[in-house]
Amino acid sequence: MADQFKTVITRVITEKQAAGFGARREEIFRVDLHANKHQIKEAIESLFDVRVTRVRTLIQPAKRKTLGRSAGRRPRWKKAYVTLHPDDSIEGLEG
Repeated sequence: MADQFKTVITRVITEKQAAGFGARREEIFRVDLHANKHQIKEAIESLFDVRVTRVRTLIQPAKRKTLGRSAGRRPRWKKAYVTLHPDDSIEGLEG
């Protein structure tokens, strides 16, 4: 995973995330399934020019979905909780 643009896919915006940012300076990102914590930290620091103090990851399991008689699955994906240094913030992503 040399390319940081492929490591970080998108930001996850939820009510829980908004509360977490105010209390713990934490952002949530959807990341590549095969990226590890060191690669995620390097990608966030280089893309947004911030200091990352902690990275926690989890893999969201695949979910079964049905539409009428058809059944399918949503793919599994990886979520990263990134804690920022108290002096740093990501421009345009506050609140």
